[in-house]
Amino acid sequence: MGTCPNACHLSQSLEGSSYILVFLVAKDFGARPAYMLALLHPEKVSAIITLGVPYVPPTPPKFTKLLPEEADFGRFDAKTVVRNVYILFSRSELPIALENQEIMDLVNSETPLPPWFTEEDLQTYGDLYEKSGFETALQVPYRAIINEEYGITDFTVKVPVLLIMGEKDYTLRFPGMKDYIGSEKMKQLVPDLDIIHLPEGTHFLQEQFPDRVNQLILDFLKRHV
Repeated sequence: MGTCPNACHLSQSLEGSSYILVFLVAKDFGARPAYMLALLHPEKVSAIITLGVPYVPPTPPKFTKLLPEEADFGRFDAKTVVRNVYILFSRSELPIALENQEIMDLVNSETPLPPWFTEEDLQTYGDLYEKSGFETALQVPYRAIINEEYGITDFTVKVPVLLIMGEKDYTLRFPGMKDYIGSEKMKQLVPDLDIIHLPEGTHFLQEQFPDRVNQLILDFLKRHV
């Protein structure tokens, strides 16, 4: 068996606990370790719920050095970075920087926040990241992927999965992503799969529609307890 740092950390956190099986709810980069845990230790996972990110079989990463985001974020204070992230990634377009740009350069300082993300939210997030910095937040998913070595031969997810997607999520603009979600290929990889689309949902649908997303999660949990 190979190593998968994030999934291994999840597995180790369950060792010695009173939990026999767990439900995993994951968002964005959290989806990968959740699915990896199900592949490596299916006996520990009851079901998986992911927001905005479908299951994609793990492949070796294409990056092995300092990520552009690590230097890019360092040019701004924490509150500005959070503001820019929420503005950029709540859009339906895929943000792409030109050759002489970084991602943070794509945001106009006059652009307002999404209506569901308040100045109070921004201040709270900014204060927290001012204390912690972004290094760990970026390194946990990216660096762990770089260090993954998995001895997996069967990439089928054999536990129930709920995928909640916003139809205005920018990730759907990645080449082939929209066709892949709900395709026969995906159904083969995740046989017990439910997909729910929120028509107005963006990449941050759990913050945009918290009551709706919470209810969908609770309904799924009730069916699989």
